[in-house]
Amino acid sequence: METGRTKVQIKNHIKLYFFCTLTGATAGGVVWLFLKIMSEAMGLIWEWIPGQVSIPFYTILVCTIGGIVIGLFRRKYGDYPEDPETVIGKVKKEKHYEYKNMLIMLLAALLPLLMGSSVGPEAGLTGVIVGLCYWVADNLKAAGKNTKEYSEVGVAVSLSVLFHAPLFGIFQVQEEADSGISEVDNTSKIIVYGLALAAGTGIYAGLSHLFGAGLSGFPSFDDVQLYTKDYVMMVVYILCGCVLAFFYQMVHKMTKEISGKVPAVWREILAGICLGVVGTLVPCILFSGEEQMGTLMEEYETYLPIMLIGIAFLKIVMTNLCIQFGLKGGHFFPVIFAGVSLGYGIAMLVFEQSSGHVVFAAAMVTAALLGGIMKKPLAVTMLLFLCFPIKLFIWIFLAAAVGSKVFQGKLRSST
Repeated sequence: METGRTKVQIKNHIKLYFFCTLTGATAGGVVWLFLKIMSEAMGLIWEWIPGQVSIPFYTILVCTIGGIVIGLFRRKYGDYPEDPETVIGKVKKEKHYEYKNMLIMLLAALLPLLMGSSVGPEAGLTGVIVGLCYWVADNLKAAGKNTKEYSEVGVAVSLSVLFHAPLFGIFQVQEEADSGISEVDNTSKIIVYGLALAAGTGIYAGLSHLFGAGLSGFPSFDDVQLYTKDYVMMVVYILCGCVLAFFYQMVHKMTKEISGKVPAVWREILAGICLGVVGTLVPCILFSGEEQMGTLMEEYETYLPIMLIGIAFLKIVMTNLCIQFGLKGGHFFPVIFAGVSLGYGIAMLVFEQSSGHVVFAAAMVTAALLGGIMKKPLAVTMLLFLCFPIKLFIWIFLAAAVGSKVFQGKLRSST
């Protein structure tokens, strides 16, 4: 009897490993395809067309047209894309996720990114991956009854591949209350995530090698030498990150309240016009901030410190405006850009020769900012691990933990 039960358990574990590996591979492929389509379309809209024809106020025109298209699209098909927290929340509450609208989800996720909205691509991908998991479960009996586990693995792999941070997705899921793979022991969890991540990153890397990548990921900061004055300033940097996190939450709440008073379609058009005007005056506010951060790392000394500080707060405003007014997407990429910009600005105010000091400042400010917004210090550390030098690992975790503790119980991030 015991032997028979053991055989069933082994069979169930093998089945779980296989389908989680398949889920990881699918997630890697979907992320690559999404980013590739996005990259090619953005190149067409923002580089090829302006290179062929001179169009006055092109940024305002594109953003306004984009707002009109998105407003009409959302009025017809619904409030897509849904952020990762909403998707996981539906899975927990309903034990299912509707997958019939996956093409609509993809288009809804692409449109704001193509028009230059100040958001990241992770929001739309989450719903698609989870939807695929439930489609497999409903159409393939061999998948078993572990659909919730497959969906969480899919989300973890998608986020890890998207941000080029292998452990970020795992901790993002595991630090979520009442989440994570609970049906298996810790050893099996390691195997499941290991297989899924290997499959996802392998598929993504293979497709990128053969056909080219979409987004390249955040650039890495150079290693730095830390001095006593850097450690002394650490408290100031963490405080500045907490201030920006508080500002994020206040703007988040305010834009949500205002957006509810503006009629549909007009809401998206208004956001498009605002984005176009601000993007014309301050181009680095457009898009997610990934490529813009690479430019900032090279050219930050050409900016006044007060300008970098202003850009950080303006980026937070525009990201929340875009998300709440219908030009929806993720907040991770733009928030990291805002944190780095603020860190650079603060360090340049304090140090005359700031080339080494700005990296430490950017790390501390960004970690405290993300910690305050996400309330997940381990996930924040894993997210920033590949951006910043390894010697800052402990300090990044400390700043993220402080930010998380300061804002514990406050308004959660993301909508």
